[in-house]
Amino acid sequence: MLKIRLARGGAKKRPYYSIVVADSHSPRDGRFIEKVGTYDPLLKRDNEKRVTLNADKITAWLAKGAQPTDRVARFLAAQGLAKWEPSQNLKKGEPHTKAKERATERAEREAATAAALAEAAARPPEPETEVEAAPEPELVAEEAPEVVAEAPETVPEPVEAVVEAEPMAAAEPALEAGDAAEPAEA
Repeated sequence: MLKIRLARGGAKKRPYYSIVVADSHSPRDGRFIEKVGTYDPLLKRDNEKRVTLNADKITAWLAKGAQPTDRVARFLAAQGLAKWEPSQNLKKGEPHTKAKERATERAEREAATAAALAEAAARPPEPETEVEAAPEPELVAEEAPEVVAEAPETVPEPVEAVVEAEPMAAAEPALEAGDAAEPAEA
């Protein structure tokens, strides 16, 4: 099958592409049948020399059944030589199996909560029953105990304990003399 595709040339980090007609089985930069244009991605988009195409050769190869690649088809559509429609990779945006499982579990949980809410909304609210409080026994004024706290007229002063102790000097000689058997009078 014949393809109209890009063949890379140029230096490292300075790409320059030739638009060629080649067999689909030949290497990208390898053998080709005919060179039909050039593409220089380093030039600005509005520059005329960014993409140059030999329209006569391209129409002849398209008539012979050569298929342009997606990038070359864009260039040809810009020149009006071919019709280009963006290709769609439908599997690219599709989630994988684990993501699908998580999505189904999430949907089941949401459905269960929605059903519970719908059921609660459909049920009439239960009437609130008022519990009557037991009647409090009324106390007659005569029977009611009187609780009156009488405040003392005078507040007693705190009592301090007075303890007389012997001076330390007097207690020390008794200990030195060996009278430890007798407790000192306090």
